[in-house]
Formats: sequence, C-alpha cells, structure tokens
Amino acid sequence: MTFISQNEINEIRSSASIVDIISSYIPLSQRGKNYFGVCPFHEDHSPSMSVSDEKQIYKCFSCGATGNVFTFVENYLNVGFAEAVEIVAQKIGISIHIDTSHKKESKFQKEYETMDLALKFYQNNLNTYRGEKALAYLKERNLTLDTVEDFSIGLSLDKDMLYTFLSKKGCEDKMLQDLGLIQLSDTGAYDVFQNRIMFPIHDLEGRVVGFTARCYLTDVTPKYLNTRETYLFKKGNILFNYHRAKEAIRFSKEVIVVEGNMDAIRLYSVGIKNVVALMGTNLTKDQIEALKKLRAKIILMLDNDSAGETATYMVGSTLEENHLPFEVVRLSDAKDPDSYIIEFGVDAILENIKNAISFTDFKLKYLKKDKNLNDANDLTEYIKAVIDSLKNTEDAILKEVTLQKLSSDYNISYAVLKEQLGSSEEKQKKQVIKEEKIEKNKKKSSYDKICEEILFYMMHSPGFIKLYQTQLGIFPTKEHRLIANEILYYYEMNKTICLADFITYAQGTELKSQIMAILENVNEKVLMEEDMLELLERLKKKIKKQEIERLKKELSQEFDEAKKTILAEKILEIKGSVADENY
Repeated sequence: MTFISQNEINEIRSSASIVDIISSYIPLSQRGKNYFGVCPFHEDHSPSMSVSDEKQIYKCFSCGATGNVFTFVENYLNVGFAEAVEIVAQKIGISIHIDTSHKKESKFQKEYETMDLALKFYQNNLNTYRGEKALAYLKERNLTLDTVEDFSIGLSLDKDMLYTFLSKKGCEDKMLQDLGLIQLSDTGAYDVFQNRIMFPIHDLEGRVVGFTARCYLTDVTPKYLNTRETYLFKKGNILFNYHRAKEAIRFSKEVIVVEGNMDAIRLYSVGIKNVVALMGTNLTKDQIEALKKLRAKIILMLDNDSAGETATYMVGSTLEENHLPFEVVRLSDAKDPDSYIIEFGVDAILENIKNAISFTDFKLKYLKKDKNLNDANDLTEYIKAVIDSLKNTEDAILKEVTLQKLSSDYNISYAVLKEQLGSSEEKQKKQVIKEEKIEKNKKKSSYDKICEEILFYMMHSPGFIKLYQTQLGIFPTKEHRLIANEILYYYEMNKTICLADFITYAQGTELKSQIMAILENVNEKVLMEEDMLELLERLKKKIKKQEIERLKKELSQEFDEAKKTILAEKILEIKGSVADENY
C-alpha cells in the first residue's frame, strides 16, 4: 500500500495553487477575489463552481461539491487519494518519498490481509502439480498464462487445506467463517470452495473482498459459486474489473458494461481494457454512483439470450432514469461477448461497439416482443409502453421523432400520442413532487442545522474553536461530538487549523463523509464572531428546552410527591435561566 507522510502531504498542499491545478483541467475566470468555472461533477451549464485562492478550496453552489486540491483531482480523475497527491506533486515539481512498506491501518486491516493470504494460497496451488488439470482447462478456454497472472486466477483444493493454511497463519475460525472462506460444523471446519478455479473479486479500490469459483473437473452444480455476502463483500457496491479499467476508461471516455466476469476478462485480455462487469442484472445506487464518477459514455453489451435482452432493458431503464449517457450493443450468433470474440475475433466485436444503437431503438424493438401488432389490444399496449418509456428521456428531439414514427407506422393521430405522453410526464412529475415532499420532511431539524453551522465555523478558525470550548464545551449528541473531537484533535496536534489541510486530514478518518457533508450543506458566508456566539446561544437554549421536555415527561410518570416537587423545581430553574424563551 502506498504511504506518503502527513508532513509531505501538507507541504505539497501548501505549495500547490488550487487555481493553477484546477485550471489545468477546466477553464476558470476571475470574478472578484474568487475564480469560477463550470462544475465537472454535475450537469452544469453555467459557472457554478467557486475556487478560492485565499482559502485554497473549491465549492459548487449548485451540487455542493467541495474540497481542496487533492479532493478535486481525486474526484475529477477518479483516482485514489494517494494517487491524487502524487499527481499534484508531479504537476508542481515536488519529488515525494513513497514508503510502500508502511501499512496504514484500516478498520478491516486483518480481514483484507486474510483475503490476500487466501488469494496467494489459491495462486500457488495453480502453479503446482495439483494445478495441471486446471491450467489445461484454462488453456482450453483460450486463457493465456499472462491473463491468468493479470487476473490472479487460482485454484482451491479439497477438504480443509485453505483452513489449515490460514489457521497456521494465526487467523481465527470465526473471522474465516465471517469472510465466507470456511464453514464451521459439529465435525470441524471445511473450506467453502473446493476443487474449483478461483477468480478473485476486488472492490472499487482494488482490495480482494470475495471470489467466483468455477468447477472444472466434473459438471458440479452450481457451475459458478460466489462468495456469500459479507461485511467486505457486498456485490451491490462492486463492478468487476473496475479498479483495473479506470485508467483505460479515463483515456477512452467510454466504459463497456458486460454481464459476466469471463466477458470482462476476455475483452481485457484482447486489449479492450475499458470494461467492467455487473455483479447481477440490477444496478444498485452505489454502482450507479461509481459509473457516474467515471464521466464516460456507457456501452451496454449484455448476453445475447432472452435473459440478456431483458437485463438490457432493465439496466438500460435504470441508466436512463439516472440520466447517464449510454448506447446498446446486441451481439448476434453467439451467447455472450466471451464466445463472440472466440468465434469471430476482436475486430468483429470492435465493429459492433462502433455501431452501437440508441436505447430508444432497442426499446422500440424490445417492447414488440411477444406481441401481435395486428391485434388492437397488443398494439395499444405496445404504443402505451413506448410512450411511457419516453417520460425519462430528456431529449426533446428524440421524443418528437419517436412520436412521429409511431403516428406514421400505425396510422395514429400525432395529437393523441402527444397528449398521452403529456399525461405520462405529468403523472411522473406528480410522483417526483411527492417523493421530494417526503424527502423534505426527512430534512435535518433546526437543532442539527445549528450544530452543523457551529462545526462549520470551527473548521475555519482557531478563534471559533476557542469560543466552542469556552461557551459550550461539548455537544449533547454523539454524531456532532465525534466530529468536534476530530477538529479539536487536529487543532491540538497542529496548534492551528487550516480548512484546506483539515480536509486532507479528514480523508483518513471514519467521519470523512459526515465532515464533507457539512462543508457541502452549509452555505459559504463571511464568518463573524458575533454570529458564532449567537449560534452557541441558540444551541444552549435548545438544549435547555430539550431538558425541560425530558423532565416534564419524567414528572408525568412519577408518583412520589417528594420527587415530583424536585422535578418541578428543576423545570422552573431551567425556565428562569432562559427567560426570553417561550414555554
């Protein structure tokens, strides 16, 4: 694991001009003391990203994206934090010392190390005499030794050989079972994967979190066996080959999405490296976000059977709903991309990719499936389905062309079709408004907002930290208290606070997302001491009000007269301390 010392990171950050670095990726123009550009992290049509040379941070006033020079490079290029630091250092001509022997501890460090040990065990098995038949099988599948090495393919043996190996390395039984590597029973422990070719599955950062195991000796059912869901392996968070493909995707501005791991391996092995594979036929929110971060056009190329066609419609609909740019490839004469390349070659599949069709063209064909368009009911159902599918399309021209085509092909009034589309869009609009209202009701309470504003102030100046310490001292709620503790720890270690450097520090904490959310949600403004004091007073009053409500509840449930008197006196005492508050 790459490790760069905190001192070097701070030196690079303070030496780099955020304006110079960001302007090397997107155009910036100066307005007043800040610089503005079109935000690359959402569909921005006017400059809404502000870059502060003074504070060395950026913030988009539309989508809320915020951070320092490292987080911009990290998110813009879709690289890890350490790589972002290296890129910035290279741009400003600073040589850095990278200590690859230093291992930064993470929450599941021991678990990740155990998965790596299992991977090495499987790889070693494949390269012994026990792996000869498995290697012969892989050769029959047209996989070269280079590909086997590139994808760290290995072999599981029988009984409890992995368990014995890992036990000798000091791995505990419970952890091995929790990772999905072994199964414990009354008669002892045994390996979950036995006599199978092992394909490691990595998370988006490139850490081994699970395996796909393929039988090769006999027709064992199931043919493929995956690691069950664990706290490391959550298939909804993963796209197979994502960590390898990122660089090629960045260069080509396209990402090919296939259905199976072998499809991705095949394309990658023949030089088409900008490929990822689904971990199921439905895209999750996390996978959508991972694809969005790539900022590349998607080529959806799933299996050519009936199930693959249905999956193309389902996945395509999800991509369309999330407004991702994509096209569709439907291969012929072969079930999947793996088989297609073996039978027809690389040039043939590249030609298919070059001639990808729009999702609308695919839908027009797919929605006709199993329908007799000479039957009035089937035709009506088909036309309604096409019109309903257009409601997620933002392209007005595409809508117009589709309606004109339906009108011409089936001799239906264009006005009727237009009215039907309007009705469908209105229905969806009402649904969106309803969902937004539900989301609005879930918004943070005024108490949470005050706490977050105070934390926002604290991240900007030692003076605000001191006001917090003298005027409040501690947040009542754990979530805000933990963030305040991180700010105080950083302040004590550095004897000051610089927001741009604190953002770097936050990347290594478990509260990274909560800290960045505060910076995104609280609007930029001139930070004044009197405003901070007002926030602290408002919070103290809210805390006292909550305490009064708690005591009132306790009083209503108390039967002892003496205790009731004490509780009533406490309530009056607190009320007296906030005389300007109405109770």
